[in-house]
Amino acid sequence: MTKKSDPKVLCKFSELDDLTSKSFDVKIKRKTTNIFVTRKDDQVYAYENVCPHAQAPLESDPDKYLNASKEKIVCAIHGAEFSIESGDCLDGLCDGVGLTVVSVDIIEGDLVLS
Repeated sequence: MTKKSDPKVLCKFSELDDLTSKSFDVKIKRKTTNIFVTRKDDQVYAYENVCPHAQAPLESDPDKYLNASKEKIVCAIHGAEFSIESGDCLDGLCDGVGLTVVSVDIIEGDLVLS
């Protein structure tokens, strides 16, 4: 019989301001992975922090994943743009390859890794 562990709490949902992002190191399938979450309105979207083209972290400064207008996720290395809501490639050297989605939920005010 396997024991199901409790979900991993990343932070309080209230700690995320609208149109901001925050990164976390988490274990996914026994491997430590850097992810980031972005809040837009009352939703949170989470992705692995890896540009599909450059295979490098997306941000140049900690927790800075959005473009100046805060409408898209942008790769600081070469400017590829991704949808906040889906992680889909919108423009640039991502060649149609989107970000890897990470499943998160809001449970009793906590943002948790699903």
